[in-house]
Amino acid sequence: MQYGDSMTTLLGDYLVNHVPAFVLLILALLYFLVMGVRLSIIDIREHRLPNRIVFPSYVIGALLLSGAAAAAGEWFRLVPIAAGAAILWVAYFMLRVIYPAGMGYGDVKLAGVLGLYLGYCSWGHLLWGSFAAFLLGGLWGVVILLSRRGDRKSDMPFGPFMIVGAAAAMLLLPAGG
Repeated sequence: MQYGDSMTTLLGDYLVNHVPAFVLLILALLYFLVMGVRLSIIDIREHRLPNRIVFPSYVIGALLLSGAAAAAGEWFRLVPIAAGAAILWVAYFMLRVIYPAGMGYGDVKLAGVLGLYLGYCSWGHLLWGSFAAFLLGGLWGVVILLSRRGDRKSDMPFGPFMIVGAAAAMLLLPAGG
C-alpha cells in the first residue's frame, strides 16, 4: 500500500494481504466509533469532552494503529500517526489561545486523538478532516442562526463536528488524500 489511502482502501488491502493488520485496524475503527458516539452525546448534552474518555483514546488509538502499521510492514505510518496528533493538537491549541471563547480545551485534547487516525491515512486526510469539521460546524451555525434558535454568541458543541469530519475524511476521501 501507499501512504495516502483511505481507511476503506486500507481495510480491503489488509483483509487480503495482512489479516492481523486488518483485525487491528478494525478494532481501532470500532474504538473510534464507540469513542466518537460517546463523546458526541456528552458534548451535545453537557458541552464537555471528558478526560476519562479522551486521554485513554490517545493510548488505545496509538497502540492499535501502530500495531496495524507494524503488522502490515508499513513502518512509514508511525511518524504521521504521532505527527498528526501533535499537529492537530497544536493547531487547535493555537485557536484556543487566539480566541478562547470559540474553542474549549476538550476540543484541543480531542484534536490530538483525531490526528492519530487522520495521520494514519495521509497528510491530506489530516487537512481535509480538519476542514470538514469547520465546514460542518459553520453550516450548522448558519442553520441555528436562520432558524432563530440562537445567535452568534450561542454556545455550540464542536466535538461532534470534529468527529464526523474526521470520520468522513478517513472513509470517503479517495486515495491520495
